[in-house]
Amino acid sequence: MKQENIRNFSIVAHIDHGKSTLSDRLIEMTGGLELREMKAQVLDSMDIERERGITIKAQTVRLNYRAHDGQVYQLNLMDTPGHVDFSYEVSRSLAACEGALVLVDATQGVQAQTLANAYLALDNDLEMLPVLNKIDLPSSDVDAVRAQISDVIGLDAADAIAVSGKTGAGVPELLEEIVQKLPAPHGDENAPTRALLVDSWYDSYLGVVVLVRVVDGTLRLGQKIKFVATAAEYTVEKIGYFTPKMVNVDSLSTGEIGFIITGMKTIHDCKVGDTIVDARANVEVLPGFKPSVPVVFSSFFPVESDDYPNLRESAEKLALNDASFVFTTEKSSALGFGLRCGFLGLLHMEIISERLNREFNLSLINTVPSVLYKVHLRNGEVIDLENPADMPDVTKIEYIEEPWVRATIMMPDKYMGGIMQLCSERRGVQENISYVGNRAVLVYKLPLAEIVFDFYDRVKSISSGYASFDYVVQGYQQSDLVKVSILVNEENVEPLSFMCHRGSAEKRGRAIVEKLKDLIPRHQFKIPLQAAIGGKIIARETIAAYRKDVTAKCYGGDITRKRKLLEKQKEGKKRMRTFGNVEIPQSAFINALKV
Repeated sequence: MKQENIRNFSIVAHIDHGKSTLSDRLIEMTGGLELREMKAQVLDSMDIERERGITIKAQTVRLNYRAHDGQVYQLNLMDTPGHVDFSYEVSRSLAACEGALVLVDATQGVQAQTLANAYLALDNDLEMLPVLNKIDLPSSDVDAVRAQISDVIGLDAADAIAVSGKTGAGVPELLEEIVQKLPAPHGDENAPTRALLVDSWYDSYLGVVVLVRVVDGTLRLGQKIKFVATAAEYTVEKIGYFTPKMVNVDSLSTGEIGFIITGMKTIHDCKVGDTIVDARANVEVLPGFKPSVPVVFSSFFPVESDDYPNLRESAEKLALNDASFVFTTEKSSALGFGLRCGFLGLLHMEIISERLNREFNLSLINTVPSVLYKVHLRNGEVIDLENPADMPDVTKIEYIEEPWVRATIMMPDKYMGGIMQLCSERRGVQENISYVGNRAVLVYKLPLAEIVFDFYDRVKSISSGYASFDYVVQGYQQSDLVKVSILVNEENVEPLSFMCHRGSAEKRGRAIVEKLKDLIPRHQFKIPLQAAIGGKIIARETIAAYRKDVTAKCYGGDITRKRKLLEKQKEGKKRMRTFGNVEIPQSAFINALKV
């Protein structure tokens, strides 16, 4: 295919604005799949995507379209996720494209992630085409949303195509617009082979499957290639593209997107964003991708400690498929060996945990999610603290900094009071407030630790689901932070300790010890459960001991006789508590650590 007839583009939008449904119609109208092979959200291939109704992995598909000018065009379409936790997937997809369809729901208007993804496309210098979706719904307001796109994003939307991903209305006109308005790739066809590694995943039959965008030259079957970052050399055994079914071909030419299989079995040779070149050629490396920066950390431990090697291998295979997931080995006195993992958000953590469970059949315990703190010591040293268990002695600490984010919340103005109250409860600082029609846009600075837990859910419930939320990490700021330790029978249980602001330490400490009181079974002796900051106890609950009725044999008689027996029992219980070990069942850990 000639370069001028190729169009590489992504569909970007806020979550639930109909990206995958519009992709279905584009596939259907260009004959990518026959009608009997179609199903709703055909590109969402994972069970978990279909259950939750969200896209997690960006998917690529090649479509052949005969335009009104009689020529056949090759459309390489990338359907991207809409949730803020998967923005790294979006940025990688955009790097492989020349254009982007900015999709906006005509009933909801511009939302926070629409704006964030449009700016990502702008950063990549892509040609943007505004498209309005869901025009078949009675509540859609095309003219108002066109005006909103111009005001909020700054795109000229006067001629924006209005479509319905559900009924297919307006999709033929959209295909013509894509061909006419989006630019073709501009690589050098005669230069040595140079391709960008966009994505990769592990297939148990084929080994590592690599998704590439050919920038210069041609990739051929049987060609010897080199992965520049790892200097690993392989021969191309299979090459092809997705329609979305796998189709094998002999070569991929300049500007095309497809997959290669090299029989690679070692996962470490494959790095997302790497440059793939001809093994004999010496060419300039492509800029690649900015590495993702994890913002939420949690530890995964297998319920059965024998499963640790399996967990590590599974995590490596998953990291191949999700470049924003990072992990290191960790050892806990209570839970044995596990992995300390970094994520882009709480939904990302949930999805990874569920995928490890489903795809690799692993039962896991997750520790309390935390963020990365910077601890400044008195000797001038600065250490990164991911795990509260690694916190140095308080006497050595000068101060602690925590990450802050700049959050943009868009909502109908009637919900603004409740949202502002929530932000101020979470130590938020208001930066800006603006209005677009009857929608308010709030910009707040918030500590990341305060939004990691249930902030998104609270925003949705306060606004009856109408508000949208997006954030970007801004930097670190000094805060009054403390480590709260949980003591069971006066012994520190490290996996349950956590970092938080001094103001909310007592409330959170009390909640955990109250939960533990119901989870730990009673013993023959009294068990104190305490939450402590250093040596200061801030909350306490007590699990009562099992007691034999030692006064049952006393019928009448003097009270001193009963008292003597009770005192003797009390002494025995006290001695037992000194030597006794508290057995904390695995289920207590699992339930206490549930967010």
